[in-house]
Amino acid sequence: MADQIPLYPVRSAAAAAHRKRAAYYSAAGPGSGAEWPSSRYQLEDESAHLDEMPLMMSEEGFENDESDYHTLPRARTARRRRGLERFVCGGWKLLCTSCCDWLVNICQRKRELKARTVWLGCPEKCEEKHPRNSIKNQKYNIFTFIPGGFVLAVTIMREAIDEFRRFQRDKEVNSQLYSKLTVRGKVQVKSSDIQVGDLIIVEKNQRIPSDMVFLRTSEKAGSCFIRTDQLDGETDWKLKVAVSCTQRLPALGDLFSISAYVYAQKPQLDIHSFEGTFTREDSDPPIHESLSIENTLWANTIVASGTVIGVVIYTGKETRSVMNTSNPKNKVGLLDLELNQLTKALFVALVALSVVMVTLQGFVGPWYRSLFRFLLLFSYIIPISLRVNLDMGKAAYGWMIMKDESIPGTVVRTSTIPEELGRLVYLLTDKTGTLTQNEMVFKRLHLGTVSYGADTMDEIQGHLRNPCPQMQSQAGGNNASSTPPRKAQSSAPKVRKSVSSRVHEAVKAIALCHNVSPVYESRASVGGEAEYAEADQDFSDGNRTYQAASPDEVALVQWTESVGLTLVSRDLGSMQLRTPSGQIQTYCILQMFPFTSESKRMGVIVRDESTAEITFYMKGADVAMSSIVQYNDWLEEECGNMAREGLRTLVVAKRALTEEQYQDFESRYSQAKLSIHDRALKVAAVVESLERQMELLCLTGVEDRLQADVRPTLELLRNAGIKIWMLTGDKLETATCIAKSSHLVSRTQDIHIFRPVTNRGEAHLELNAFRRKHDCALVISGDSLEVCLKYYEHELVELACQCPAVVCCRCSPTQKARIAKLLQHHTGKRTCAVGDGGNDVSMIQAADCGIGIEGKEGRQASLAADVSVTHFRHVGQLLMVHGRSSYKRSAALGQFVMHRGLIISTMQAVFSSVFYFASVPLYQGFLMVGYATIYTMFPVFSLVLDQDVKPETAMLYPELYKDLTKGRSLSFKTFLVWVLISIYQGGILMYGALLLFESEFVHVLAISFTALILTELLMVALTIRTWHWLMAVAEVLSLGCYVASLAFLNEYFDVAFITTVTFVWKVSAITMVSCLPLYVLKYLKRKLSPPSYTKLTS
Repeated sequence: MADQIPLYPVRSAAAAAHRKRAAYYSAAGPGSGAEWPSSRYQLEDESAHLDEMPLMMSEEGFENDESDYHTLPRARTARRRRGLERFVCGGWKLLCTSCCDWLVNICQRKRELKARTVWLGCPEKCEEKHPRNSIKNQKYNIFTFIPGGFVLAVTIMREAIDEFRRFQRDKEVNSQLYSKLTVRGKVQVKSSDIQVGDLIIVEKNQRIPSDMVFLRTSEKAGSCFIRTDQLDGETDWKLKVAVSCTQRLPALGDLFSISAYVYAQKPQLDIHSFEGTFTREDSDPPIHESLSIENTLWANTIVASGTVIGVVIYTGKETRSVMNTSNPKNKVGLLDLELNQLTKALFVALVALSVVMVTLQGFVGPWYRSLFRFLLLFSYIIPISLRVNLDMGKAAYGWMIMKDESIPGTVVRTSTIPEELGRLVYLLTDKTGTLTQNEMVFKRLHLGTVSYGADTMDEIQGHLRNPCPQMQSQAGGNNASSTPPRKAQSSAPKVRKSVSSRVHEAVKAIALCHNVSPVYESRASVGGEAEYAEADQDFSDGNRTYQAASPDEVALVQWTESVGLTLVSRDLGSMQLRTPSGQIQTYCILQMFPFTSESKRMGVIVRDESTAEITFYMKGADVAMSSIVQYNDWLEEECGNMAREGLRTLVVAKRALTEEQYQDFESRYSQAKLSIHDRALKVAAVVESLERQMELLCLTGVEDRLQADVRPTLELLRNAGIKIWMLTGDKLETATCIAKSSHLVSRTQDIHIFRPVTNRGEAHLELNAFRRKHDCALVISGDSLEVCLKYYEHELVELACQCPAVVCCRCSPTQKARIAKLLQHHTGKRTCAVGDGGNDVSMIQAADCGIGIEGKEGRQASLAADVSVTHFRHVGQLLMVHGRSSYKRSAALGQFVMHRGLIISTMQAVFSSVFYFASVPLYQGFLMVGYATIYTMFPVFSLVLDQDVKPETAMLYPELYKDLTKGRSLSFKTFLVWVLISIYQGGILMYGALLLFESEFVHVLAISFTALILTELLMVALTIRTWHWLMAVAEVLSLGCYVASLAFLNEYFDVAFITTVTFVWKVSAITMVSCLPLYVLKYLKRKLSPPSYTKLTS
């Protein structure tokens, strides 16, 4: 499988391109621009030995440089011109290229993004002009909707309505009012009028309108919580800290009494990092305070506690949320593109037929007039009404989807691409909130010698409720490292004491080592400061909820509460625990080390206020903690066991510190944090000095509950031939765990975890290792993906597309969108993206079809999607039933509309040929209008109600979906069949009428037109696979309209003749000859070569 994919070296083509660029820049003149390509490629010289080496199947190839290299395609090089010709042509080309580039740069010049200095409350001091703080999601401007013709009115109207709704949503957001702090006090300002440098007050539960630096809060702790679900997809609250210099000011108005500014880095995509400084100039000495991500409030996040005041640093399209949102593209369905190709072929046929008729005419007289007349006569070959029919059909499909009782709450927001739901090959899905409920449940606690599950948690409660052993074991546990003699004070049996003390230590460590804060929602109305004051006395369990940066954290703290040890209060400097006996234990938080994707662990140093003992607690992933804790023989095995059960594991450890040890650490840590160069590395090195020989306390297992029916839905989609890629911003371990528990990856399937790569050489080796794996799922991180796409984009996508499942973890919103575009570009297949958060919007808009789920993470994804559903399980019904029906119906409708134009054009060609190639119309006036409208419109449009398979069968046999992706319902083959049918029927109808006409031409007209109408109605009946009562009504109504109109068509028909028996039998004979053979052929085909679905239904 993978062996047959050549992995081409990128550099061979890049080197040729480099030579061309070097020649161009050297010709352009000296300067930085001329030197740039050279300097850029010099950076890659260290991996130059890889340039001439192909990616090979095995390591033996590294020993033989010429093994596969000569079989690889070379870039073709053009022959060089010589002499004067080369000089003149080359100079002219260079001049033209330079002029074109100059014009492009002038017309499409983008404003360079720069760092800025922002004066507090003084936007007029800004030296640069910054963008308006308004949101624009519209795809068009007013000039887009200048009508292109009557036929396009339906399409234009539909798009205009969709665009007007988007405009209304944007206007609603841009018109939200905020309080702006000025020297004269508070003034109300619209969101779109906010400028860089403004001081904005944001109340609780209000959206933050622009990117700001957090200056003050009403919370006395100097911090607040914000909800970021619309930015990063995480539903848990984030703790933000105000700038200490401004938080300490006595009153709000004092912000204008100081001279201070914020230095902010240039706008960038990364929502997880920020570098800046706060400087107050009017103090002696000037105060400099470093700013990080915890001091920022990004736009489109929600204030969850208190009132905040911030200074605006980025607005409009420079905000993090907008920079991470790709521009919405015009989505055009694959079926529309295929019909466009067929329409182009029909246009070529129209011109060719007209030229043939003029040629047979002998180019007599002004032949070009005859050519244009024939072009007009045969113009019905071009199906002008096709666009209107398809647009009305798409609207009907959308209505059917929204009325389907099996998928309640589904909304079709983009009515242009319902057929895409039936052509999907790749489904890209988010994890958190899409496949999972984002609700964590504590399942397992393992102490090494004993394991506690859901049914044995009462034993842990028993240990904690026993006050005497608890206090003694706590004393022994707390001082095990510092004062060993105190361990002998307990009179309990040795085994009982050992288990009890270990349980106490493990539960206490879980209750202390986290970033969870208890919030008392019921007291929010009193005010932020009162809330914290009241919390000191009232620990009512009913009023308390927990908030943290990770749902795992909340699950652990909720579990400690359930077994008796409750977190009742927390601020930046301390936390309080309540024991089962009601005693309050206070701990001072000395240091916090937050979780990062690099360290994969978090820690806290606390001092017990009652005993003054200092303890360093740490928890993290097993891969990070296994080398930190003391030697043991059970951790690796138990981590594997829990992972196989689909649990997320965390290893918990501790280390007791003396006062001297802590003071030494604090001085080194403070010094590292103040360093300007390599600050992160120095801080990590100091922290790692503590992470040695830590005492292993326990291993925890937490389950992330899956959405209802996720497993059968994924199984259904996989059986339908759809390849599923999970793109998540979560950790690698978590993503792998959910991939297994959701059966995205089967338990027997191998998983290849792509090792972290940072340069071209590592990517080269890792891709070779991946090639040797067969039929295994791929798990890759966003950082490694970025490196591989930079050097080996084509090779990575080729290999990944052959995997049964792919999991991309630590993906940013822009990376998700890029993966969707890569699949479209490299495979040419249709992609679908499913998500539920604001971080999924880019992916949803980039995919051919976007499905948004309305869930806990808000409605931003569902509003941006083409279709929004309420649960992931509805995706199966949406694709298998509605996707299939929409595609099949539109394919039949499109081809029948083409047939309707081809048959009458064939009759016109036969008529002109018989009468010496005269450019005279066969039917005129109302007959032509009626033929395309009231006589045939309703039966043809009723094909949107047809279905080949019952919904129950489509869901029971998802394998039927595979046939749709091959596009056999609408192809050049089926199109040619319809062309032959049209030529046959048009010839029979016209020649038959000419053979049977008596003496007057008016009889030919009556016989042929009536037979044409009857043939069209019979062909609709022949095409229908499942009859609906509205189809029968349409047939009868159309026939009735035609018969009734005969009385008023004196201008075209001889009324006396059409009432005779002669007229009836002649029309019947011609119609029979034109339709009966097709009915016979259809019957024989069904008997001899039935379609796959008929075997199932029978």
